[in-house]
Amino acid sequence: MKILTTTVSALVLIAGLACTTTAMANGQHAGGHAHEQSGIGKPGTEKQVTRTVEVEMTDAMTFEPAEVSVHKGETLHFVVHNGGKLRHEFVLGTEKALKEHAELMKKFPTMEHEEPNMASVQPGQTGHVIWKFTTSGKVPFACLQPGHFDAGMKGMVSVAASKAK
Repeated sequence: MKILTTTVSALVLIAGLACTTTAMANGQHAGGHAHEQSGIGKPGTEKQVTRTVEVEMTDAMTFEPAEVSVHKGETLHFVVHNGGKLRHEFVLGTEKALKEHAELMKKFPTMEHEEPNMASVQPGQTGHVIWKFTTSGKVPFACLQPGHFDAGMKGMVSVAASKAK
């Protein structure tokens, strides 16, 4: 029994450290204040929203739409609906961060977390992410529930340098 208790305690400690490390890498700290996240932008506010984009998540491991176009400086309100029977997530991040987080989720499938760049959504429910895109380029999004990322549940936000005149 002592070995089981020690093993469970070690796993809890590892999970806590992994979440803390991920949060710190994403610019979060104990006060919960979000700072600019390298290459993907920063959390926005309702007052800043320039456009709302509705995204449907399905058990076919798809996002509809899977591609979204924005302009640098634009703040989007993503309304993400889970129309399936499985839990899904909408997570904005760099390709590297998404892959690392997907691997972590495989090790700790029941891990629950909330960050400004994500919405974890139960079947039939709706989640929200308000995000300001501060850098031009590509910002991937994905579902990081175990197996979903590997099954191709991914999308892309293309951020144009400036609005066309």
